[in-house]
Amino acid sequence: MKTPIIVWFRRDLRLSDHPALHAACRVKRPIIPVLIIDDDVEKLGAAPKWRFGLGVSHFKARLGACGSDLVVRRGTARDVLNSIISEVGASDVFWTRVYDPQGIARDVTIKRELRAKGINACSFCGSLLFEPWKIATETGGFYRVYTPFWKKVSRLSVAEPLPDLQGFRSPEMWPRSDAFVCTEFEKAMGRGATVVRPYVQLGEEAAQIRLQRFVDKLVYNYHDNRDRPDLDSTSHLSEHLSLGEISPQMCWHAGLRAMQDNPQGAEKFLKELVWREFAYHLMYHTPHILDANWRTAWDDFPWNLDKNEEVTAWMQGRTGIPFVDSAMREMYVTGRMHNRGRMIVASYLTKHLMTHWTIGQQWFADCLIDWDLASNAMGWQWTAGSGPDASPYFRIFNPATQRDKFDPNGTYVNRWIAELALEPGEDALSYFDAIPPSWNLSPDDDYPAPIVSIEDGRKRAMQAYESRRQRNDMFHS
Repeated sequence: MKTPIIVWFRRDLRLSDHPALHAACRVKRPIIPVLIIDDDVEKLGAAPKWRFGLGVSHFKARLGACGSDLVVRRGTARDVLNSIISEVGASDVFWTRVYDPQGIARDVTIKRELRAKGINACSFCGSLLFEPWKIATETGGFYRVYTPFWKKVSRLSVAEPLPDLQGFRSPEMWPRSDAFVCTEFEKAMGRGATVVRPYVQLGEEAAQIRLQRFVDKLVYNYHDNRDRPDLDSTSHLSEHLSLGEISPQMCWHAGLRAMQDNPQGAEKFLKELVWREFAYHLMYHTPHILDANWRTAWDDFPWNLDKNEEVTAWMQGRTGIPFVDSAMREMYVTGRMHNRGRMIVASYLTKHLMTHWTIGQQWFADCLIDWDLASNAMGWQWTAGSGPDASPYFRIFNPATQRDKFDPNGTYVNRWIAELALEPGEDALSYFDAIPPSWNLSPDDDYPAPIVSIEDGRKRAMQAYESRRQRNDMFHS
């Protein structure tokens, strides 16, 4: 009864509805929570790495308040786990599964090696509603289109969230823990960390409050207002889902309960949760979606692959297209970007600027505190036209008409672009505090003319698209 169980935490920083932790508690033996700072963590982009560090620090404090602790070690997962097992004589290691190709390969190897040594290594589903291999088409394959995927999943039963833990035993002897200070992860953020920090909410308590606020106040009009960046109408749960500070099951069942009074808004919320599932489904079955065109027919499209002056202007939120620039500046100040903004800036980069989607994907991976490997890749490929169930390339978002439709009073643009406001607000001015000093930008600068006009950009993109289509027609004729 004194032999401890190691629970290996990764992107699942919570105590509630945590299948691996609950399973360990049922054994009624001491539990040692462990988190490993390995190469996957060290290679994270600036904003997600910083947010991860904040989340780990918060989670460690939460465990401490429960009479436990979080053992933090640096090194490879294989070496760290073997070392801790030797130090404390642990006989079991439990963890939550991941679904990226490198993570799967690592975990399969570790599980095999531990079991060969007589260690009970067990993994659990806890990041998704359903395991990707359990959702299959009528012919037994995987889904390539979202709508039939949604129809299949919407008919399935999702497990209820697990009951709250009543505490768990700590070991008589704790293994060594490396010193962990979340500010260590702040370096790449530079001065931006101070600007973004007020917009960050940490931990499962904040996640559950956000979820409750959403289903109580915002879900009613969610189907109409979710595309309005000028309104506070979304759940803001992506920040928490990305680090597992809340389970998708908890979100799903809150959405189901809301269906009774607000069916349209709640169903749209559930569809967004399933869109996230679809991204992981595709990453698992077609892992090349992460770094290559999902549709290989797009490999010969003449996308720009350089960070030229146009791309630099896009990164800086200085394209001269207000809706695009507002969304980019929102990201630098808050660490997040409204979903409608993500589509607009991605479309402008890949179509008006004809730049490869991987450049935008990598930039988001550096700048978003709610960065998610699968969702980021699928979102960019969907907008670019190269991905599964993609928006056709010839569907080119017009940032001007999009602004008229989704920011009709100019509230969003005025909030974020100081150069266009007579009296810029705090958010607009904070952009200049968040960006690198090397950009040498000031709120006193003139707002730029469009680097590529909406009309010229669309014309250039369509010419390239038509030329590619004609080449393909000739090749297949």
